[in-house]
Amino acid sequence: MFWLLRNGKIRRPADWAATSRHLTPAGAAALAGACDALARPGAPLPTGTPTGAGCADEINAVYGTAATRTGAAAFAGWDRRTTEPSYAWLPQLMQGWTAREIRGFAAAARAENLAAPVGAVQQVGSGTATGWVRYYDQQKDLIGALQKSGFDVWISSASPQPVVEVWAEGVGIGADHVIGIRNTTAHGGKFTSHLQGCGSVRDGADTVITYIDGKRCWINKEIFGVRGAAAEKVRPAARRQVFAAGDSDTDISFLRDATALRLVVNRNKNELMCRAYDNSDGRWIVNPMFIGPKPQKTGPYPCATTGYVDHDGTRGPVLRADTSVIPDQTDSVFQAPAL
Repeated sequence: MFWLLRNGKIRRPADWAATSRHLTPAGAAALAGACDALARPGAPLPTGTPTGAGCADEINAVYGTAATRTGAAAFAGWDRRTTEPSYAWLPQLMQGWTAREIRGFAAAARAENLAAPVGAVQQVGSGTATGWVRYYDQQKDLIGALQKSGFDVWISSASPQPVVEVWAEGVGIGADHVIGIRNTTAHGGKFTSHLQGCGSVRDGADTVITYIDGKRCWINKEIFGVRGAAAEKVRPAARRQVFAAGDSDTDISFLRDATALRLVVNRNKNELMCRAYDNSDGRWIVNPMFIGPKPQKTGPYPCATTGYVDHDGTRGPVLRADTSVIPDQTDSVFQAPAL
């Protein structure tokens, strides 16, 4: 998103409400007020210029905080177990570009951020944002070791498909082994603001992405060839991944589906860490972040009360497979040992 804003690559929609089924009237109005006078529909917004700074700030606020600059909720009415509207909004804002063009944008952003020194910042609108990134060397090592041992390694991410393809190249994963958020396309292969569906969800419904239960669906569909509503379900053990690794609540379902081992990188995500620390079946492994590890969580993870977020956003206890409640868990793996 930062690169798109800095380089003026977001095309102005005719109607901001059409960019997401979950965008609120307040969100659409704020975006229209900040951006519509800057370009005609379909033309790139000048978000990398001083004139377009306010538009860039509004888009960045909606994307990064799910709220307008005045604090109004920007999204509403989504299933918390199958999608995250701010994540989905990034590929939806790529409307009007082709996958090849988006890969070019991603490659440029990747090169800039990898070349930047650790701690660098970049100007985005009237503010600044993180301007550097690094691959985990340990991640590359793990993927290489798995591939040498005969494992079929895939990446699934709640990021736009062309973007994940570009970043996956850096760890030796080809585009045919990547599952990201996938747009529908119009004439000439140009992206629309709608998304491909999975399971019982049709293309253009825009209610399921590679997020929690949606990630399970897409893995079942693309890797195991499951079609229809069956892709939404937990498959028999012989038809599931043996190993999975993740660092976010977005990864919960596909991690739980792994039959042998589940590696969790600790970023202090409540439900994920509740399940990992509980380790009820002895198959969870917890590791600190390799770059800038999070400090120890000051209090326990609220597993027994509010660690789980249901489909409608209701919070409740995190349950094991047998429906027993996971007790609150203390954060104990939060800093890599000194070498």
